[in-house]
Order: sequence, then structure tokens, then C-alpha cells
Amino acid sequence: MERKLVVRRLGRVEYADGLDLMQRLAEARDAGRIPDTLLLLEHPPVLTKGRAAKAGNVLLSDEELAARGVELFETNRGGDVTYHGPGQLVGYPIFDLKPERQDVRRYVREVEESIIRALAEYGIEAGRAPKWTGVWVGAEDDPAAVKVCAIGVHIKRWVTTHGFALNVIPDLSHFGMIVPCGIAERGVASMSSILGRLVDPTAVEEVVARKFGEVFGWPVEERGFDLETISVAVLRPGPQGLEALVLRRTVERGAFRQIVTGRIEPGEAPPASAARELREETGLELPLADLAYVHAFGWGDEPRIVREHAFAALAPPGATVRLDPSEHDEAAWLPLAEAIAAMPYKGLQRALELAARQFDTPGADRYLSMRV
Repeated sequence: MERKLVVRRLGRVEYADGLDLMQRLAEARDAGRIPDTLLLLEHPPVLTKGRAAKAGNVLLSDEELAARGVELFETNRGGDVTYHGPGQLVGYPIFDLKPERQDVRRYVREVEESIIRALAEYGIEAGRAPKWTGVWVGAEDDPAAVKVCAIGVHIKRWVTTHGFALNVIPDLSHFGMIVPCGIAERGVASMSSILGRLVDPTAVEEVVARKFGEVFGWPVEERGFDLETISVAVLRPGPQGLEALVLRRTVERGAFRQIVTGRIEPGEAPPASAARELREETGLELPLADLAYVHAFGWGDEPRIVREHAFAALAPPGATVRLDPSEHDEAAWLPLAEAIAAMPYKGLQRALELAARQFDTPGADRYLSMRV
């Protein structure tokens, strides 16, 4: 069977959810259930440490990072510490290198080559620095040379995970939180800073996908999302502050806890789907706030890749719910911090955090003029 490269453009993915999806895909690729897959996505601000990371290369304390809303993760990829954030194109190749590519150095060179060719399409002359992994603009011995793409990989049973982070138009000041990749003697740059103009990350995705196909010799197939869903974070005022509605799915549906979620039906707009699912799952009819938060994650062993649109609703004190017993067997109003900790996906945690921010502002009382 001819090999092909399936490209998935995911948009925003919470880092923890991305790690989970990457691992699920790697297991599915190793079992031969899916083809070689390239995930292209963007993370919120996060620092990641590779296996070779030195503690001193993170320049801020845990408290300072938390105050900035920046998470820190230790990972099993190679390399030192790096930054991910908005405006950066992150790529996770989930490739089976068997049988003809069982060579780690070759694989890293091919990832670099794919990025080098993509940059050339924009008129950026980039290359390698033999001393350091990644893609650079400027010669290795030039003190003004800058890294434009970081690369860090993990390979197990010759199936690849992790990958690259191409700086398209990120806030370069965020790299001041670290010694990027542990290389203090050189700087970082972005495509936009090199070209002196704004570069559209979405357009770069298409070029990068095409160049990976060229370098690896596989035809490229773009695939969309397997499911489109909504989530609704329902909050109410409680004696100690905001409380969140947490539902427990039935045993047949996984027995895990979550906020209100559901599929978007064909032809249905996300707000209409959110109002319908809220009514069907809880019996509540509440004004909805669009949190302007769309994220992707993986669900199941296959896995299915889901794009979810987040909404929020504020219920009056003492509000009760009516469950659909075919979906959920328990509902509880939990303190916000406890509810956040109970969520199975980081994206659901983020939705609760955004909902709390939405309703902890002047004028939030307008959401209490509702029918329950």
C-alpha cells in the first residue's frame, strides 16, 4: 500500500491535551490503525523542558510563571527548554520510520529540510548549524545568527512524536523567560521579524505541509475534524464564591465528570447547539456567553479529533438541574477550584477559568435575568 501523509490543522490546542493526543496517535500509528500524520497547531504560552534541560535555563520562578499564566512541562523529547505560544506554528509528525528510515539523524535532517524549504518559499535563506539542532538564519560562526525553528523529537519503536516549533509571528519578548534551547550565545527570530512584515501562520501551514510531503516523498491528504462539539460552563453564586455545575456521565458513557458538552448537529450553529444541549442535559434555559475560545483535543483510542466551541452561563443562587438519565447519573455544584481539578481535559479546565472571568466582572448580573 502506498504511504501517504495525513495533515491535520488543529488551531489552538492546550499543551496537556496535545501531549495526550500525540500519545494516542503514536499508539494508533504503531498498531497500524492510522497513516503517517502531521499535526499543525498552536499552543497557549507554555515552557517545555526536554531530556537535556538544565534547571538554570528557565529564568523565572514557578511563582512568576504562574503570575504570567505560563505553564511549565517536563517532556521526553530531546533538547533543552523551549517556548511555545500564539503566533508560533508547532508541528507534531507522528511517523512510522520503519522500514526504510530507521535512522534518527536522517529523520531530524529531513524535518529540518522541510522547514528550510518552506522558509525559502518566503524568500528566507535558512540552513543548519551543525553544532545545534534546528533551523537557523546566518552561519554557525556568525554571532548574529538566529534560530527561527526549534526541533526536539522522541522516537519509540521507530514511531516519532514531538517535532518542531516554527516562529512565524510570536511575541519574541516571551523568549526572555528562558535561555532558548540552552543556547545563550545566539538569539531567536521569527519569519515576521526577518521579513519586516506580518506573516499569516495559516498560509505557512499549507507551505509546511506541502514541503513535508516533498521531503518524505508521500502524497499529502488534508483532513478536517472528526467531530465538532460545544461545551457550556454553568456557574452560580454560592456561599463561598462561584460554584460550577459538574455532571458525571453514566458508566456506559465512561463514568467521568465534565461540564455540559455535546455534538453540533449538521446545519446547526454553535450557539444554537450550546442552548439545545444545555436544555436537554440539565433542563436549564439560560442566556449564553460566547467565551470566544475554540480548542482541539483527541477522544478515544482511535483517536477522534474534536474541535470544541466554549460557552458559559450563569445560574441564579440555588438553581437545580434535571438530568437526562441516558447521559448522566449525577450532578453536583462544586467550588470552582474543585470543579476545575475534576475535568478530564485541560480545554474544559480553561473553559471554566474563562467563564469565571466572564462572570466576575461588573454587569454580570444581566445573565441572571433568566428562566430556570
